[in-house]
Amino acid sequence: MARQHPRRKGNPDLRRKTNQPGVEIPEITKELFELLEPTMFTPLKYLQGTHEKMMRDRVLNLPVMVALVLSIVYRQIAGISEAVRLLEEEGLLWVASLKVSKQAVSKRMMNVPAEIFAILLKGVLEKAAEKGKKLQVGEKWEKIREKFSAVWIADGSTLEQIRKNMKISKEEKSKLGGKIMMVVEAFTQRPVTLWYTENDKSNDKIWCEELAAKLPENGLILVDMGFFSFVWFDLLTEAKKFFLTRFRAGTSYKTKQVLSQGSHYRDEIIIMGNYRSNPCKHPVRLVSVLWGTIWYQYLTNVLSPEQLSAEEVCDLYRRRWTIEEAFLLTKRLLGLAYLWVGNKNGVQIQIICTLIFYTVLNQLVGEVAIALNQPKEKISVEMVFRSLYYVAKAIARGEKPDTVTYLAERAKLFGLVKAERKRHREKAALNQQIWEPIPLS
Repeated sequence: MARQHPRRKGNPDLRRKTNQPGVEIPEITKELFELLEPTMFTPLKYLQGTHEKMMRDRVLNLPVMVALVLSIVYRQIAGISEAVRLLEEEGLLWVASLKVSKQAVSKRMMNVPAEIFAILLKGVLEKAAEKGKKLQVGEKWEKIREKFSAVWIADGSTLEQIRKNMKISKEEKSKLGGKIMMVVEAFTQRPVTLWYTENDKSNDKIWCEELAAKLPENGLILVDMGFFSFVWFDLLTEAKKFFLTRFRAGTSYKTKQVLSQGSHYRDEIIIMGNYRSNPCKHPVRLVSVLWGTIWYQYLTNVLSPEQLSAEEVCDLYRRRWTIEEAFLLTKRLLGLAYLWVGNKNGVQIQIICTLIFYTVLNQLVGEVAIALNQPKEKISVEMVFRSLYYVAKAIARGEKPDTVTYLAERAKLFGLVKAERKRHREKAALNQQIWEPIPLS
């Protein structure tokens, strides 16, 4: 009888193996150089205000701190102590060999203003957006993308579990953590923006106004029911912006018009809150679909089936899983489930630098997709990241591989292209049955 090993307990995001730091990969380093060119740092030195003193030239200035923190994420360095050793021994990114202490780095993580890193992130995301326009997406998604100025997914994620791993006092733990709100492009998984709040119990609705302001006119944003709000729906509608979310059970409504229906679906225009003193001011669209034995209901202010069909509404909402994948990658694979500094400012710096590297990784995945002539959604971000290990090993052997070519040539070996599973084929067959309309009486 095979020996049974005890099941491991706890959050898998918090299981981290101590590995040797990875080798610098030229293409990734080059991309970081392009996104974080030296000219981006210079104006930040002259910011006025309370942080002016902190930004003066010193050994651990902003370029050094950015290089150090990014290297921890990028090369999977085990922590600040190991990063300090590497900095002295060989230098990191654009910083030559430099001797500093772990204590000095930890202190700087606490007092270099996180908002400075946020400014850098904004610049990185703007540059990445320009590059992302070239990425190919699936044919059905391309048709949708052409009808909107942007199609984004937004979701929040608590850092409560992260802080539990910190070996600090109970009082200090209560001061850490927080919650992040991430927005990604629906079809490329490209990060769009990031917000942070220290309150890990906060409701996602605190970001409603910021999301409405950030979304361009004729843009569409996918959100979960944490954003369900009549006021917000009306705000977006009046600004000529669109949303797609789940319908909250128990919400009162009155059917205004049935657009189409079948034995497994119903598409209708409704007025919500007809028994409330503050109903939703504008009509919205309710798409109900029967999957198996369960009815799922989706809500949008895209009223025209020509702009977004009932089938597209359902297919598109299922794209929300991509932001869950983004959280998984940043937490489990890129080490965001581990904090290096027991300080809110340091937590924010780590979050921002993790997202900067994730942006670079996402760009690399896009280039691999182009090389393989595949839509980006078909390429596994996780497997591309894991395959960088083999690129690093090749470099360590003295080879000089082109990263994209190396990965593309070994795509099958590394499992880079997502396989079509049986459940995907079954869903496709079920789809054909669901969307057969019946005449309206």
